[in-house]
Amino acid sequence: MSEVLGLAGVSVVRGTKTLLDSVDWEVKEGERWVVLGPNGAGKTTLLQIASARMHPTRGVAGILDEVLGAVDVFELRPRIGLASAALANQIPENEKVLNVVVTAAYGFTGRWREAYDRADERRAFNLLEDWGMSTFMNRSFASLSEGERKRVQIARALMSDPELLLLDEPGAGLDLAGREDLVRRLSELANDEDAPAMVLVTHHLEEVPPGFTHALLLRDGAVVAKGPLAEVLTEEHLSATFGLPLAVSANGGRFTATARH
Repeated sequence: MSEVLGLAGVSVVRGTKTLLDSVDWEVKEGERWVVLGPNGAGKTTLLQIASARMHPTRGVAGILDEVLGAVDVFELRPRIGLASAALANQIPENEKVLNVVVTAAYGFTGRWREAYDRADERRAFNLLEDWGMSTFMNRSFASLSEGERKRVQIARALMSDPELLLLDEPGAGLDLAGREDLVRRLSELANDEDAPAMVLVTHHLEEVPPGFTHALLLRDGAVVAKGPLAEVLTEEHLSATFGLPLAVSANGGRFTATARH
């Protein structure tokens, strides 16, 4: 099983603040990772490195057999599927849903004069269909609910048939029904043998989909624990990560955590 992502001693420093602190981490083909930690733990910064949108201050970041700093990131990025709030904010509000997805084929966030062939549009439609959004293809992105937008963003992230899929807090802002629908769909994707290696960032244990294989826990930019899901999502590790004594339970592949009294 070959390595898709490899970080060695990666730190990110901005002024006097260390956002990531000597992170060592490997993601291999077929693995599905969840990255958990409190607000400000460095999760989004980690994904910025993994998506080739930020360079580390120190250390080496290898992505898809390339090394940041020694590769044209504009050639590397189409091989990485990314869904994040920052990327969603770049999508023109009046852009049609089909165009939101199809433009990812060439790394754009808005359709202008570029031409797309029938195969591109067919793939975009099929991805929207997979995520229950094909009937919305001619609606504007701005007219969608938060849950609908999240599903369109994931379809967009899959458009270029990426080798690595990165999802930055896809459950943020969703109500209970929206979250459960998203978790179900992500679980189906995780169990698809043809799906790329996946990294899901969240700070809610309840959002970890069944089928995910590994976990990385961050606090203050540093790794608390990493490895197979069952070995990492323990009361000891999660309590240290969130700075609170937690009781952790698992049922049917889903995890929950509550404060110990």
